[in-house]
Amino acid sequence: MKNAIYFFSLFLLAGLCSCAGDPLPLRVMTFNIRYDNPGDSLNSWQYRKDVAAEIIKEYDADLLGTQEVLNSQLNDLKARLPRYAAIGVGRTDGKEEGEYSAIFYKSDKLEEEKSGYFWLSETPDVAGSKGWDGACERIATWAILKEKNTGKRLFFINTHLDHVGKVARREGVKLLLERAKAESNGLPVIITGDFNASPESEVIRQALADGKFFDTRLLAPSVPEVSGTFHGFGEVPVEKRTIIDYVFVTGDVAVSSYTLVPEKRNGIYLSDHQPVFVNLEIADASHFSQTENNK
Repeated sequence: MKNAIYFFSLFLLAGLCSCAGDPLPLRVMTFNIRYDNPGDSLNSWQYRKDVAAEIIKEYDADLLGTQEVLNSQLNDLKARLPRYAAIGVGRTDGKEEGEYSAIFYKSDKLEEEKSGYFWLSETPDVAGSKGWDGACERIATWAILKEKNTGKRLFFINTHLDHVGKVARREGVKLLLERAKAESNGLPVIITGDFNASPESEVIRQALADGKFFDTRLLAPSVPEVSGTFHGFGEVPVEKRTIIDYVFVTGDVAVSSYTLVPEKRNGIYLSDHQPVFVNLEIADASHFSQTENNK
């Protein structure tokens, strides 16, 4: 009997070791939900909040980067997404005022080891600071997350660059990448956000320039024709739309698929942006020990 138990234990251990060495699949979405603006009339949040939550559940996202989230909208999503935990603060005061660039993650699959946020400004650790020529305060939210079954860890960061300031976008993305490299400490990195910049822009070229980060749209095996992610509740003609929402990854993250989520669900606009959804695989990171990453 003891021998049977011993060999069964070895079998389980071998299985666990095998799983630990396999790539970790992750379903990731970036979603500018459009702030709660009563002036949007029939496209205002009160009519969209249910379909916005439903699409997240339908695509079964493990990780979600959101933009333009007000505190009331954060609470609406949390109430409708009980499987998810949220990380973030309002950009105006570092508490609850202003828009969040909130991170949502499946709490039954992932656990938060460490998280933080900073402002895209010359004083990134000063709450509510506005950067360069930016029209608004801009914030980035990050987290180190561990997958519960395998112990694999990753770094996730989400933001929303300024829509007016050219310098703010350029310097903001520079700061974002610097912080991502510093805080990730060698872990696989996923970046989501509304960059308010087209793929041909200086901002996106800068994000990809050093060869550390890659646009998932360009890594995917096949991509449907994508006109753009911002449509202004259908007001922007298809031929004038451009991609401004992105998921970037480091080279140790493979892209299985890239999808632009449809504008509407049940005839209702999800937002004035289309979410981007990607299937990813995190390469075996078992060599990243707890000790190594806390040095």
